[in-house]
Amino acid sequence: MSNGSSITEFLLLAFLQLLHFWLFLGIYLAALLGNGLIITTIACDHHLHTPMYFFLLNLSLLDLGSISTTLPKTMDNSLWDNRDISYSGCVVQVFFFLFFMVGEYFLLTIMSYDRYVAICKPLHYGTLLGSRACVHMAAAAWGTGFLTAVLHTANTFSLPLCQGNAVDQSFCEVPQILTLSCSESDYLREVGLIIVSICFDLGCFVFIVVSYVQIFRVVLRIPSEQGWHKVFSTCLPHLAVVFLFISTVMLAYLKPPSISSPTLDLVVSFLYSVVSPTLNPLIYSLRNREIMSALRKLMGRVSAARLSNCLCK
Repeated sequence: MSNGSSITEFLLLAFLQLLHFWLFLGIYLAALLGNGLIITTIACDHHLHTPMYFFLLNLSLLDLGSISTTLPKTMDNSLWDNRDISYSGCVVQVFFFLFFMVGEYFLLTIMSYDRYVAICKPLHYGTLLGSRACVHMAAAAWGTGFLTAVLHTANTFSLPLCQGNAVDQSFCEVPQILTLSCSESDYLREVGLIIVSICFDLGCFVFIVVSYVQIFRVVLRIPSEQGWHKVFSTCLPHLAVVFLFISTVMLAYLKPPSISSPTLDLVVSFLYSVVSPTLNPLIYSLRNREIMSALRKLMGRVSAARLSNCLCK
């Protein structure tokens, strides 16, 4: 995609070398470990081959993809005291980041529907969420992410850029690239697309909130306080993560230039691009008893296999 400008690379925000490298490395390894354990555990334990865990597996894949799109380049720049990213590298980063993040958000919407059906309509669960329906819904989430990424990436990098090449961000982000545009009409076109996308995101958020409200109404009728605690301890963190995600995305993409600053932009992008993928494994899976039980069994089998190999040698 050529936009007629002479830009061949972008300059990202600079960081303190070793301090930020080790910080980002720790976060990245935590995200890799948490999501990797979930993917491996669900894939290897046939007892977890249910709709809920199928969606959790897809969520972990999307989390790994989104955080792997941004943090490795940020760590590389921090370690080598470098700021540049090639034009094509920036295009690829924007595309995959949007692909994974949009897909993740739509998958979170699907997961709220899964919990609604499981708790509010348990007798219809097998009918509404059969294996074919689950595959179609997961494919729709991935497909929505792909189409959204293609649309916004193509439109953003078709803009003529004449305001320099310095991006006040740790990775290539659409709002920051738009500030380099010198065509007001093309700029407004992309802003319009962003507003339409945000409206769809708000629709999904309303759907998620309504689903959980219905869940809470059903749970409150249950006389068991243990049942209340189990559902609320699961649903409230889910809602908190979704609210954090949508609020920070809206702030990043819709805030007026008058309140924009490098510090605010960095904090906001860090919350939705790094914190969410890192916390999702803990909130959605690693607090789940079935996941932890399956993980212990898997670790036990791995340890037994290693011990057997050592004895054979």
